[in-house]
Amino acid sequence: MVFDDYRSYRDEKLIISVATTGGFHGKEANPNLPEQPAEIVDEICACRDAGASIVHVHARDEEGNHTKDPETFQEIQDGIQERCGDIVVNFTTGGSFTREELLRPVFETEPKPELATIDIGPVSLGQDLIGGNSRDKNEEFARRMREHGVKPELETFNPGHLTESQHLIEEGLVEPPYWFTLIFGMQTGTVPSPQNLMNFAANLPDEAEWQCLALGRDQLPLTTMATILGGHVRVGFEDNVYYQRGELAESNAQLVERTARIADELQRPVATPDEAREILGI
Repeated sequence: MVFDDYRSYRDEKLIISVATTGGFHGKEANPNLPEQPAEIVDEICACRDAGASIVHVHARDEEGNHTKDPETFQEIQDGIQERCGDIVVNFTTGGSFTREELLRPVFETEPKPELATIDIGPVSLGQDLIGGNSRDKNEEFARRMREHGVKPELETFNPGHLTESQHLIEEGLVEPPYWFTLIFGMQTGTVPSPQNLMNFAANLPDEAEWQCLALGRDQLPLTTMATILGGHVRVGFEDNVYYQRGELAESNAQLVERTARIADELQRPVATPDEAREILGI
């Protein structure tokens, strides 16, 4: 069990990740959502100043569509390194692309990201869209990331995906501390509730660090609960474009600022990027 006494949450600094863009909705959902590299970098730097220590990066093409073009990711990476270079960079490998297309931004940019995601297990993404995420794919992604010195973030959409994550651990394809994202609210994601968050976290393997990702209106209550349980949190426009009911968020940084303020009220210090690196062993 990852947490023995909830009161111990004050003993570890809180990692705030921010997912500024995502790969699905765009400015039609919130006109403040950044799509082009310059916009994305502006948001990342503002989020870094607000307390984020990790940025989860998606890229869009000139029309605002999800892209895996390494040159676009390189433009974002260049901007990060120039303007807010100490933040931990995490590239997505999700999306409806071939395996090689999904991995190209991770391995063809310099410097390479310190983290990259692996979507563990099948997940429904739309009316007729399913992410396959087979065991073979997960093994290949983990193996190649290990060869390139990139730490995987294990994105688990429901507790059954912990079985597949354990397989990667037993095969020696990921190294401790294992970095998990517990996802709530998608079609085949875990139903968002306090009890489900506690059960999900309680079944994580030893030597795991974890963050909570919850969609829409569930983002604020479940990330706050994760903070109390000793986990970490992810916020941002990929998962939620509202600040409160009926009010669109002004920026990703506004969501980060609120998370940092809540952590401060709970007497849990927010981790700097270098402290996040120490916690995650990167």
